[in-house]
Amino acid sequence: MPSINKNIDNVGVGFASFFTPPPPDVIRFTVGQPDFVTPEVIRNEAIKSLENGETFYTRQPGSESLCESVATYLKNSFNINTSMDRILIAPGCKQTILYSLMGLGNPGEEVMLLSPSWATYDAQIKLLGMTPIHVPVKRDNYHPDFEAMEAAVSDKTTMILINSPNNPTGAVYTPDELERIIKFAEKNDLWILSDEIYATMTWVDWPHISPSTLPGGFERTIVIGGWSKSWAMTGWRLGFVTGPENAMNALFKCHANAATHVPTFLMPAAELALSCHDEVATMTDAFRKRREKVMEELTGIKGINVPTPEGAFYVLMDVTKTGMDDMTFAKRALEEARVHLIPGSLMEKGEGLVRISYATSIENIEEGCKRLKNWLNNL
Repeated sequence: MPSINKNIDNVGVGFASFFTPPPPDVIRFTVGQPDFVTPEVIRNEAIKSLENGETFYTRQPGSESLCESVATYLKNSFNINTSMDRILIAPGCKQTILYSLMGLGNPGEEVMLLSPSWATYDAQIKLLGMTPIHVPVKRDNYHPDFEAMEAAVSDKTTMILINSPNNPTGAVYTPDELERIIKFAEKNDLWILSDEIYATMTWVDWPHISPSTLPGGFERTIVIGGWSKSWAMTGWRLGFVTGPENAMNALFKCHANAATHVPTFLMPAAELALSCHDEVATMTDAFRKRREKVMEELTGIKGINVPTPEGAFYVLMDVTKTGMDDMTFAKRALEEARVHLIPGSLMEKGEGLVRISYATSIENIEEGCKRLKNWLNNL
């Protein structure tokens, strides 16, 4: 019989098994996507493009107009200096991460992850024959542990992949921490892959900062973002990536031979979305209020420790004092409290932790946390 790629044996499917909707009586805290429908003005722009017959091949990295708009958005919103010819539009952020690993890494090399981290990072690295190096973050606030990073890096390490604001921890790295990451990358000659998909969702005193804007960061940072979270466009599968010219030339080749380009009729809608500031502000404000509500409801629950989430829409609870491991906790919470959670053991270095996504209504947050509290109090 013909064989399959040996790397597949080492790859899981992340949280995929938790995306299947549970029974209707279950409060679902599992899916990391906004519960809002894409704003109507954006949907209508895509419909108009279809009606206008925009169904043909176009420029592979994305239309010039869209790429120019992304470059302008990044500059105006986050002070990221780039240009139209260094922007690539791809079918979602997952694809841009895969292109970055594919275009900049080689089989046998190592990619450092600050963990627990999104399970897809680990899977993609392994798919390409590279090795993920999981460096545990500090358990009290989920921020980088630089001593652990120094101990883990080797001459095989060629990249560090960071995500701030972070999934699953909710951490937002400080300017000082980002500067230290850049110095660490310079010292060890590493690429920095910076997943900034949650860039608009920070709940702390410091703003989101891209390492590409800091001294020493521009020439080694790949900035990854997209439309899924901030514009409630997860199903559209639209992401962007930018970086130094030599890196982008490699990514362009990966994209041209893997996807050609994203659907032509989606590009005008994606461009329009970048100007929908009021719609984004409304959704962001809703997430801020939900974060406050989930912290209010979780505080003081027996056996749970909750470091304050600083960004994105996740809470990562430490459940070790309940006497249950995270897999048992999540299983029993579903069966006995009718609350659906993500166990941390699905991610390296996530043992003893459980993730809540508060991308759901205030009513669901109140009811779900009430159920968890009653369940734990009655054990």
